[in-house]
Amino acid sequence: MKTDICKKLGIEYPIFAFTHCRDVVVAVSKAGGIGVLGAVGYSPDQLKEELDWIDSHIGDYSYGVDTVIPQKYEGMEEKDPEQLLEQLQKMIPDEHKKFVDNLLTESGVPEAPETNGPKGGLLGWTEATAEPQIEEALKHPNVKLIANALGTPPADMIKKIQDKGVLIGALCGKIKQALAHKDAGLDFIIAQGGEGGGHTGEIGSIVLWPQIIEAVGDLPVLAAGGIGNGRQMAAAMSMGAQGIWCGSLWLAVEEAAAQPAEKESYLNATSEDTIRSKAWTGKPARMLKNKWTEAWENPDNPDPLPMPLQGMITFDAMRRTSIYAGSGNTQDVSFNAAGQVIGQVKEIDSVKNVMFGLINEYLDDKYKNIPLMPEEPFEKAKARIWMDYCTNKYLTLSRKLLTDNGNDELQSQNKEKLKQALIYIEKDCFA
Repeated sequence: MKTDICKKLGIEYPIFAFTHCRDVVVAVSKAGGIGVLGAVGYSPDQLKEELDWIDSHIGDYSYGVDTVIPQKYEGMEEKDPEQLLEQLQKMIPDEHKKFVDNLLTESGVPEAPETNGPKGGLLGWTEATAEPQIEEALKHPNVKLIANALGTPPADMIKKIQDKGVLIGALCGKIKQALAHKDAGLDFIIAQGGEGGGHTGEIGSIVLWPQIIEAVGDLPVLAAGGIGNGRQMAAAMSMGAQGIWCGSLWLAVEEAAAQPAEKESYLNATSEDTIRSKAWTGKPARMLKNKWTEAWENPDNPDPLPMPLQGMITFDAMRRTSIYAGSGNTQDVSFNAAGQVIGQVKEIDSVKNVMFGLINEYLDDKYKNIPLMPEEPFEKAKARIWMDYCTNKYLTLSRKLLTDNGNDELQSQNKEKLKQALIYIEKDCFA
C-alpha cells in the first residue's frame, strides 16, 4: 500500500483526507494517512491559529493545506487584498444582496452576531488572498504538501513551495488541465471525477482516472470523486493511482466540527441528492440540493455572479447557516458541499474506524478468502498490513535471491535487503 508519494511524505497509507476540521486532520494523520486542511474561509491570522493548534496536537505526523487560486476570476490583475476587496464590493448588485437576505429570512435563519474577523467575504478564491495563506502554511514544519483546488498555481508560488521541500499539487477534471499541471512542474495531480464534492468537472471518475494517469506518465496521480469504501479505493489503485483523495467521508465523523443538524443532513442524503451548482462560489461545485440551490436555478431570480463575487455575497449567509444550523429551516438554505458518495455515509463513526475500514476493505478486495483473520478492525488491519508487507517485500526479495543467482554483487544487495525486511517483520510488525 505504501506508494512512492507515501514514502516522500512519510505516511503509511495512501489516504489523503480533505477537510475543514482541524480535529479530523490530526486524527487522519495519526491513523497513518494524511489530513489536509481546507484554508478557504480563513484569514491568515485565523489560519495561523488553526495550524498552531494542529502542530500542538499532531506530534511528528505530516499534514497538508489546501487553498484556492482560480485560473480566471474577477479582478485577478489586482494583487493587493484590500484594494481588490474595495474594487470587488462595488461590483456586487444590490439586487443580489437583497435576494440572499430574503432567502435566509424566509427560512428563519437569525442574523449573525458582530465579529472582529475579516469583512466582505474575500477569504481565499483569489491569488491575492491565497498567497498570505500559503506564506503562513510554509512556516509550519509538519506541513508537507500544499494543494490548489482550482487551476495551476503561479510559477513563482510553485518555486517558493518546492524550495521549502514541500510537495505541491492541484486538482483537475480534464486531461488538458492535468497536462498543464505537469508542464508547470507540480509534484502530484489530483484527478477528480464529477461525482466529487465541492468544485468539480463533468467527467466521471471511472473514465477520468485512467486517462489522466496515462496522459501524465510517471507523475503521481491521486484519485478523487466517488471513493467511499475500500473496494472503490482498490479500483482506483488498480488503475495506477498512487493514492486516494477523499472529503465526503469525513463530513459526519465524530471528530468533525459540524453541528448535529448538519451531520443529520449528510446522513439522510442519498447519492441523488447532490447537484453541481454555481450558487456557492460562482463556479460549479457539488453540494446537497435544497431551497438555496433551487432558488438560484430559477430563471426568474438573479443569476449567480462570477467568482469571487458570488462567494462574497454568500459569505455572511454561510456564517449564519453555520452558527444557526439547527434553527428554523436553516438546513433548507445551508451550504453542505458533498459528493455523490455521501449516499454511502449512514452513521457517525470515528476517523480511526473509517480509516481502518478503508484499509480492511481494500485488502479484502486484493486478498480474498484469507482464513484465521482477526475480527477486531484494528487487529485485522495490522494483520493485513503485515501480510501485504510479507508478500510485496519478503517474498519478492526471496525470489530475487533465486533469479539473481550468479551475480555476487546483486546477491549481496538482496541478502542485505532481506535481512532488513526480516528485522522489520520481527521488530515492527509483531510489535
